[in-house]
Amino acid sequence: MKFSEELEWRGFINQTTYPDISTLDGEPISLYFGVDPSAHGMQIGNLAAAMMVRRFADQGHKVFLLVGGATGMIGDPDGKLDERNLKSLDDIAKNKAEIARQYSELFASKPITIVDNYDWFKGINYLDFLREVGKNVPVSQMLGRDFIQTRLGEGGTGISYAEFSYALIQAYDFLHLRREHGVSLQLCGADQWGNSIAGVDLIRRIDGGEAHVLSQPLVMNASTGRKFGKSEEGAVWLDPKQTSVYKFFQFWLNVDDIGVESYLKVYTLLAREEIETLVASHLENPGLRLAQKKLAEEVTALVHGREAMESVKRVTAVLFGGDEFASLSTDDLDALAREIPVVAIGKTIVESLVEAGVAASNGEAKRLLSGGGVSINGQKITDDQPIDSASLLKKGKNSFILVR
Repeated sequence: MKFSEELEWRGFINQTTYPDISTLDGEPISLYFGVDPSAHGMQIGNLAAAMMVRRFADQGHKVFLLVGGATGMIGDPDGKLDERNLKSLDDIAKNKAEIARQYSELFASKPITIVDNYDWFKGINYLDFLREVGKNVPVSQMLGRDFIQTRLGEGGTGISYAEFSYALIQAYDFLHLRREHGVSLQLCGADQWGNSIAGVDLIRRIDGGEAHVLSQPLVMNASTGRKFGKSEEGAVWLDPKQTSVYKFFQFWLNVDDIGVESYLKVYTLLAREEIETLVASHLENPGLRLAQKKLAEEVTALVHGREAMESVKRVTAVLFGGDEFASLSTDDLDALAREIPVVAIGKTIVESLVEAGVAASNGEAKRLLSGGGVSINGQKITDDQPIDSASLLKKGKNSFILVR
């Protein structure tokens, strides 16, 4: 399968300036993808874009990741109904470092050059910028953007000169990277099409050169019709301090049947044949959730490493798959302890249920026991007794206590 065909099959193509996308099947090119440090790291919505970039790196194209220290000082206004609050320089620096770290890990086996637009903007004279860039950007073009019309129209909140000028900064990034590194393509999300096209136009007007943009569709939740990437607790982050590896794994394990094929195409490095075979098996018996299990394994291993993935996989198998509690290692237990209540060895079952908040009182705990609603390490227990070794206490189907 040709590279352009794979991009289409995986759902990576939304809009492009290429007259024929098969152009990408030719010799390797230099391209860039920009990320603003507006948050401390990436969510899985950002991961979708990173996976598209990863495909280009795998194909041998030279990839530049632009972490926007300069654009981050303003904040992208596109799609925002109100003026952004400016982030402190300290926050921007921390966010840049975390985003660069995460991308470096995702591309560990592939060369990627990380650049920061603050490095070239910090030395640009304002008057020089107006003469070279501002003079070549029609205001009518900038006013035509949908979000500008919304902000300036009736009932709009208005827009500052800083946010209005954001597109000029991003456009100049493309011009700079083309001049310095021969970059001829910008990859972006569908919501960045307007900003990216501004760069193509600026390159044409100033240097008379040709450049292109390829945008990726936003990944949508097929069941809800909303943007993909939210759990009940909120956004799903790549940083394990914000979303634990266990919760990350569980998110993928519980995605909907309707969208799982699309998620496999976007978020994994699995080959087309393997995905098609997996989806066929899933359709024969959806209850086994084979597609979701493979998706969870692949994405978790990619983001957090195979060792961490195997650990949360073992923990999940003990909690929900009937595997032996004794199969868990010390590291597995440490991971489990971050997700469920923990009580000390030596307490009785009733005391443990109450201390962990699983039962409101001793009386309720005793009724749960006598009614057969409690088990230890998979065995039903009906009489109260001390727990004298590391164990997994379970009430009903989904309430767990780690005793250690």
